[in-house]
Amino acid sequence: MRYDPNSRAFYDRKRAEAKRHTQAVIALARRRVNVLWALIRNDRFYKVAPPKPTG
Repeated sequence: MRYDPNSRAFYDRKRAEAKRHTQAVIALARRRVNVLWALIRNDRFYKVAPPKPTG
């Protein structure tokens, strides 16, 4: 969460949904595992992109 703005935005969104810290971190970890699996499956590298604005 410290170094990836997308992770921070996802965590903050989960906290805004009234999730506890632990629940938000677990949801973020699950999302990261899904992203890592997709990168491995597609033989791609991870690039940090600015978070999409919500609105």
